Amino acid sequence: MRKRLVATAIAVAAVGALVAPASASASPEPAPAASISVLAHGSEAGTAVVSGRNEPGTRLRVGGVRTASAHTLPVDYQVQETGYWCGPAATRIALSARVAPPSQGDLAGQLGTTEAGTDHIGQVTRVLNANLGTGWYETKEMPNDPPTQAQKDLLWRDIVLDIDNNYPLVANIVAPPGNQPPGYPSDQTIYHYFTVIGYDDANGTVLIADPASFGGNQIYWLSFDQLASLIPPKGYSA
Repeated sequence: MRKRLVATAIAVAAVGALVAPASASASPEPAPAASISVLAHGSEAGTAVVSGRNEPGTRLRVGGVRTASAHTLPVDYQVQETGYWCGPAATRIALSARVAPPSQGDLAGQLGTTEAGTDHIGQVTRVLNANLGTGWYETKEMPNDPPTQAQKDLLWRDIVLDIDNNYPLVANIVAPPGNQPPGYPSDQTIYHYFTVIGYDDANGTVLIADPASFGGNQIYWLSFDQLASLIPPKGYSA
């Protein structure tokens, strides 16, 4: 187990249910589409990498890249199969960077996900480590809203360290009206999980694999500052 910087925050509850894609399909999982380039349109905040493919269960292979400033990981992305499986779907995306992941349904069972969602980011940490046979992932709490500079610095260091070692992060977020990623319903506060699969140091952005596919947005670049503002008072697995 590697040495990690440990946040001093206390633990708080987290919920991951949302109004999102419809119920799960009973058909077998389709094969993912061909690998998609993440830098074809640049990496500025708000740039869409994949959009418009938002049927529940849709799978896409997202390619990884490494440049002087950017590093993104190849993953098997999948739209969440129910409105409350964002936790299982985000966990599945993270696992896919390293292993052939279990299904969303299997992960929902491992996580203890119910129709109320996945209760706490610590459940995601446990399931990631169990499926990978590792102790790499740790739960990092961010209870301060807005976050402290120390918490933001730790988050950025965790993103760079994890992505550089081929470990996507899973974040539990709260997105209120006025502070939301692309396509989110602007009249609702969304409690959600998504996966961080890359960063660009030059632009100060992070690459998000969002299983909710709100507004048809699946993979997009988000500013690091916005990500840091979305996580409190929840946490992330890194």
